[in-house]
Amino acid sequence: MRSLRARAVVGGILSALVIIALGFTGLASLGLRQTEQGFDDMLDRRHQMVLAAVETYRFSPEVLPSRMGDPMFTLPFSGQYWQIMMPDGAVLLSQSLQDMHLPPPADPHGTEADDPSVTRFLRMPDGQTVRSLGCWIVFDDGQRWYVQVASSLQGLQDDQALFRRNLWLAFGVVTVIGVVGALLQVTLVLHPLNALRRDVARRWHGEDGLDIADYPSEVMPLVTDINTLLTRNREMSGRSRRQTADLAHAIKTPSAIVRNALEELLQSGQNVQVAVDALDRLDAQLNRSFARMRADSRHAEVPVILDVSVALDRIVRAFGALAKNADRDLSADITPDLRVRIEQADFDEIMGNLLDNALKWSKSCVCVTATAQGNLIVVEIADDGAGIADADMAGVTESGRRLDTAKPGTGLGLAIVKDLTHAYGGTLTLGRSARKGGLSATVTLEAPHRP
Repeated sequence: MRSLRARAVVGGILSALVIIALGFTGLASLGLRQTEQGFDDMLDRRHQMVLAAVETYRFSPEVLPSRMGDPMFTLPFSGQYWQIMMPDGAVLLSQSLQDMHLPPPADPHGTEADDPSVTRFLRMPDGQTVRSLGCWIVFDDGQRWYVQVASSLQGLQDDQALFRRNLWLAFGVVTVIGVVGALLQVTLVLHPLNALRRDVARRWHGEDGLDIADYPSEVMPLVTDINTLLTRNREMSGRSRRQTADLAHAIKTPSAIVRNALEELLQSGQNVQVAVDALDRLDAQLNRSFARMRADSRHAEVPVILDVSVALDRIVRAFGALAKNADRDLSADITPDLRVRIEQADFDEIMGNLLDNALKWSKSCVCVTATAQGNLIVVEIADDGAGIADADMAGVTESGRRLDTAKPGTGLGLAIVKDLTHAYGGTLTLGRSARKGGLSATVTLEAPHRP
């Protein structure tokens, strides 16, 4: 499990469940004991009530059944019973027993008088199980009475079942609360890290660093390291950009001198066209390499947000005159307020190469469209030319690959477009235009994050 969030969520939920389970077990044990204790207390109160009646009315035993205060003793098979065995062996029964009898005392001779009460589990003739509490009473005149009460365990079992249901319901509610609490805790704990991630994404391309005071003390060392990394990255990108510019200047000057010398030789009638073509290819290859180096360094550092709508409108107007001279119709359908993170010079070079190719190979029209698709900006340039065969589509962006040498060019235009687009995290897709029938060149760039 590599995700810190997943680890925290799983750990929080498991710890919450363990704590809740332990609490549930303890509460269940305590609650069941209390329920059983309450049952025994009620049985003891009923026994004391019957004992009091016997002590009061033992000389008039015929009135004893009517002197028991609990109405449950009068309901048939109510689960609450009493039974009295008199000294002469006669037995008095509660009306609830009907024709049943409670089992006799374990000691029919009354030696249990030394132990005031004996609790037993008894099996009634009708199959129900009762808990019985009985004792011998020895009066001053020597009479021995055995007073016994019993209560069905069904009531205890019903109370315990109700307790379990309520406890499970409470356990479910507490579990949900515990899980939600664990998720909220994880969210709160990871909030500084999420904020740090968003801040780094926003400031990676900016000049300012992260404010250490905005983060908890545990995250401050990480913020310090990130600020150091941002600073070093800007320094390295700056050096790379300066070195690229110096190298380009150092090479372009001798190249211009050689080109002027070759032009003079051409004008004097010398056959140096092969050298001129080689120099053109060399300049194109150098321009491609410099463009890639420039784009890589800029994309890593410079916070440039380009309005694609404005830039494309300007480029289309600039190529409009070329299209008119070539007897081509150049149209555009551009959605307003489209923005990408790219240098304007690099964007101009991408669109310029694609429009130059489209005008060169089209028959009568070229169409430019720019739309937003989710968090992507999609620019398509389509023409009505012959297009590119499927077999050649994969290799057309290779350096110096020319499918038709009859028309001027170095074969590096699409390769430069691909390199620049890739340097800014985008893609170049070539295919058959469904509307125009010719080549469709689609450039996809990611829209910048908006806080």
